[in-house]
Amino acid sequence: MSAKVRLFVDQPLGAAQPVPLTREQAHYLFGVMRLDVGAFVALFNGTDGEWQAEVAEAGKRKGILVCRTQSKPQSVPPDVWLLFAPIKKARTDFIVEKAVEMGVRRIVPVQTAFTNSERIRQDRLQAHAVEAAEQCGATFVPEVGDLTKLDRLLTNWDSTRQIAFCDESLVGETGRLPDAPGPWAILIGPEGGFSEAERTRLRALDHATPISLGPRILRADTAAVAALTLWQTTLGDWA
Repeated sequence: MSAKVRLFVDQPLGAAQPVPLTREQAHYLFGVMRLDVGAFVALFNGTDGEWQAEVAEAGKRKGILVCRTQSKPQSVPPDVWLLFAPIKKARTDFIVEKAVEMGVRRIVPVQTAFTNSERIRQDRLQAHAVEAAEQCGATFVPEVGDLTKLDRLLTNWDSTRQIAFCDESLVGETGRLPDAPGPWAILIGPEGGFSEAERTRLRALDHATPISLGPRILRADTAAVAALTLWQTTLGDWA
């Protein structure tokens, strides 16, 4: 039986594996979704693929599911990270959601010279990434890092991971991704763009490539989707 509800769990999954539910999960499945004993739920934990699990016990505050069959093998997206400067709450949520849907390995909020938001709730953004994975059918949930200053990030950067930074000063020009294999990161600046000092430092890095996202300046959240689309169709699993 194919389940209509998908749920991320922090438990091992495997044939005949019992999965105890948290109070919140039990409330969602049995109080909100009105499932009962015998119903099926699609479970994933980010490492063991997706499993069709049967409700064995259902209560208001607890429950137990039992894994029956694996419905999807574990899959991992291409090795690309998304680095972005946080913006307004709803639009930051949008960026995280779309990054998960489009397939990234890691999400890193960065603080730049012109970043408007100096704080984030890392735990809330991670929960949002989990919800996005539940909705889009992914079996992998990327880690959302803590807010990190761009200067510190670049200082400690592994040069084997190339950076494609979206440079608004190139609007209307050609700035293509090189056809280079290996791990990558996409860097999206804040609404005010990168400072001249940041742009100069990025351009001086051998492993960083400035790219253009077309003839118009895009909002930060739109730029994230556009840049990931460009990367996935050129170097990723859409190619």
